[in-house]
Amino acid sequence: MNKNVKRLLALVLALVMSLSLFACGQKQQEDKTDDGTQTETTRVFTDSCGREVTVPAEIQKVAVSGPLAQMVVFAIAPDKMVGVANAWDESAKSYFDAKYLELPLLGQLYGGKGELNLETLLAAAPDVVIDVGEPKDSMAEDLDALQEQTGIPFVHIDAYLASMDDTYAMLGDLLAMPNEAQGLADYCRYAYDKVKAIADSVEKVNLLYVTGEEGLNVIARGSYHAEVIDMLCNNLAVVDEPSSKGTGNEVDMEQILNWNPAAVIFAPGSIYSTVADNENWQTIPAIRDGRYYEVPMGPYNWMGFPPSVQRILGMQWMAKVLYPDAADYDMYETTQTYFQLFYHCDLTAEQYAALTAHSLAAD
Repeated sequence: MNKNVKRLLALVLALVMSLSLFACGQKQQEDKTDDGTQTETTRVFTDSCGREVTVPAEIQKVAVSGPLAQMVVFAIAPDKMVGVANAWDESAKSYFDAKYLELPLLGQLYGGKGELNLETLLAAAPDVVIDVGEPKDSMAEDLDALQEQTGIPFVHIDAYLASMDDTYAMLGDLLAMPNEAQGLADYCRYAYDKVKAIADSVEKVNLLYVTGEEGLNVIARGSYHAEVIDMLCNNLAVVDEPSSKGTGNEVDMEQILNWNPAAVIFAPGSIYSTVADNENWQTIPAIRDGRYYEVPMGPYNWMGFPPSVQRILGMQWMAKVLYPDAADYDMYETTQTYFQLFYHCDLTAEQYAALTAHSLAAD
């Protein structure tokens, strides 16, 4: 069992002694309709771990277990969310309705900056807690234990870049929102297939994706965070143990010089703005030839960190930057559509220009 979950369970036991909030736990029950007939108020949902979880037939209040789930669920059901796993980035104020910015902070179940706040979670009384992303080894055990102790259903739904349409199909089933899910699923499928076709048609560029304040971390080939990078380019960052963290693997300048990338993509907050004046970096073809770019940031890093559904936008941006002739679509229109579907926001041309100022993605 994950050590974070063990600590959470200990906290649950303490809270049980002082709170009487567990009436929100879901139990099989029946209600009468206006005409006196009996109707079931719960049903069984099978999650991606194969767990059969009893959930309300009509889910109105949703909690999320982490930032990946926060982004995925926000697209389909923002008004059902009772809280957020991580505080929104400051830039979210420019795009989101104020009511979403005021949701309580629940914390997150796995990794990240802090643990799930059980007291806040229980007070919010969600109908279900949704975990989205790559399954952990102890996932089924962890969720079963938390569900038993809190009385709240916990479900896990897998999310991979190539199958985000399946992720939304499952969410649509869970939340009884098939129409909303279908639109998001169709977009994810179309965008992925479009970019995959571009990747299969071009000679892939030798590239590094660089992170960190000093630019000495890389997103390594084969890591969960490198799915887009590995698809669209020859990812030079081959290491013995690819990091599972969004900060990537730490390397040294000598290694970067040896890799000798023809293009470099810098994560937000790295050294994009000063790298051209750095004597070491000036010797690298990517910097010397001006083939280096900064990932747009707003309201999330478009390429990941966390590696959630925004990578569907990021992969379209990256294809446009690296292979503009093959990616013959209007990037502003592409971004505008994404923001409408996933952020419920009408993106202006001025906002788009600011987002892509360092990426050369503007048409």
